[in-house]
Amino acid sequence: MTSAHRPQSSGGKPWSNWAFIGFLLIAGFFLLAEHRAHVFGVLPFVLLALCPLMHLFGHGGHGGHDHGADKKDKP
Repeated sequence: MTSAHRPQSSGGKPWSNWAFIGFLLIAGFFLLAEHRAHVFGVLPFVLLALCPLMHLFGHGGHGGHDHGADKKDKP
């Protein structure tokens, strides 16, 4: 049988995908349970890092700052 006539596979068996997801969930649980102090100790720094990122990327929703708008249109 040539390669043109072979059916395409999804790359793995469906049960292996579920087994991998289950492994990731269990590993994530134990990682969080054993290293809770490290994870929670970093949270204040994550919040501080989010402030400038929100300023940089969060202005798209309300129209920006009118850079390039014509000055005579404003009262």
